[in-house]
Amino acid sequence: MTAVRVTPRSSLPRVVLIGGLLWATAACAGAGTSTEAAEEKSSTQSGTAWEEPASYTYTLNSTEGERALIGTFRVTVRDGKVAKAVGLDEESRRVVRRSPGVVPTIGGLLKELAQARRDDADTAEAQYAADGHPLRITLDRDENAVDDEARYVISAYEPATSS
Repeated sequence: MTAVRVTPRSSLPRVVLIGGLLWATAACAGAGTSTEAAEEKSSTQSGTAWEEPASYTYTLNSTEGERALIGTFRVTVRDGKVAKAVGLDEESRRVVRRSPGVVPTIGGLLKELAQARRDDADTAEAQYAADGHPLRITLDRDENAVDDEARYVISAYEPATSS
């Protein structure tokens, strides 16, 4: 007579395989083919290694919600403060005429993002460029509230060169 030894089978290998396949599928689904997608990295963390320089220029496109800061602006920052903001469309020209101090530095936008996270906003996300500066910031403090959203797209970022 042959003795048969019964060993319980573990489900761990199956769980690891399924988890790995799900992770790989999610990673592939998020990969884009555009140059812009290749340059940016997505992050919902509170910050990046990027440090805001004292002087730079950037273009800000601010949309969504009922707020004073709506439109497209070309912003010049000197010594950590907005030195010049130029409205590039009618809405932004109106903002610059009425409330020029409302146009933020990139650091100001990051502070708004950090505050939204501290306040446990429903959406407080950012995508960052390879060098760490933000490319997009999306905020929605309460998804059930109307017009409290903010979307910032940062482009044409150029740190000032030292002379």
